[in-house]
Amino acid sequence: MRPLSDTIARLSKLHARAPLPPPVDRLTPLSAFGANPGVLAAKVYVPTDLPDKAALVVVLHGCTQTAAGYDYASGWSRLAEEYGFVVLYPEQSRANNANLCFNWFVGDDIKRGQGEAKSIAEMIDAVCRQHPIDQRRVYITGLSAGGAMANVMLATYPELFAGGAIIAGLPYGVAGTIPEAFDRMRGHGIPTTSVMQRTLRDASQYHGPLPTVSVWHGTADRTVALANADAIVEQWMAAQNIVGPASVTNLQDGLARTAWKDGGGQVAIEQYRITGMSHGTPLDVSTGTENAAPFMVDVGVSSTRLIAHSWGLTPSFERRQPAKTAAPHDMAKGGPAPAAEHSTSGIQKVIEDALRAAGLMG
Repeated sequence: MRPLSDTIARLSKLHARAPLPPPVDRLTPLSAFGANPGVLAAKVYVPTDLPDKAALVVVLHGCTQTAAGYDYASGWSRLAEEYGFVVLYPEQSRANNANLCFNWFVGDDIKRGQGEAKSIAEMIDAVCRQHPIDQRRVYITGLSAGGAMANVMLATYPELFAGGAIIAGLPYGVAGTIPEAFDRMRGHGIPTTSVMQRTLRDASQYHGPLPTVSVWHGTADRTVALANADAIVEQWMAAQNIVGPASVTNLQDGLARTAWKDGGGQVAIEQYRITGMSHGTPLDVSTGTENAAPFMVDVGVSSTRLIAHSWGLTPSFERRQPAKTAAPHDMAKGGPAPAAEHSTSGIQKVIEDALRAAGLMG
């Protein structure tokens, strides 16, 4: 374990990374959603034309980020408007965590029926009651601390979710203090596979079908060590009844997908590795709906669209229709040029062709 002075220095450095304010907040506050023992805020995006039996995607921001900022960069609400699903953003406060991190390492916040985990479950229930949500189509994703908290929700409330995507996150229940959290982020002291699997089993009394788990990580991540991506996979393998060896597909240069199937022959766990990517969410800003920002990394791969497609929210991760001409304010932020858009479209075709060849896409 590292000395406390090292932990304090890292916290100070993290606190200094101020988030960039988004030009537009497309989200609406969600209030009075329950007892809210975790004292979290919530925002929601409901598309103009919401169909019956719509899907719900829960998105958890990372440290130093806000709901609006993460949405502006990731493009989730723009995708929701195109394809007709609801997006829910739990949001941390500085009163809970000075760096706006979800408290994935605090015991009272990561147990079923308690703290932040309970608050997020209450938000989901409220949105499902207020809108025509198909409760079999609820998904969750998050970055870093938000990715770790997404894993908390998958572990403690598995019956709520059809799938989850953990980006640069950590296994469930591996840290109970701030120093332990930093050690685990470095890849130090990660419990054995059997201990992690037992922790996962003890998180809920649910014995029904489990959500699929998708794990994303950059190989050059110096904030959350790549070892955590492997540990998440190991933690879920026994619960998911994984049978047979993994299949590996190189979707494009620098992007590899490893998939594990359950006893029924369905992909239950997958891992995406982005070669050379630092800590953050992988983006493709030439889609016209995503924007680079701190910890939101333009690598020419849209994790938002790939994840949405894997959950059946979109027929393809290509745009359904050409993006509207950017407003002058957006152009000042660096809108995509047509040539860049054409190049990325070709990359997306390569990825789709690789998925089809592997039998992973219709």
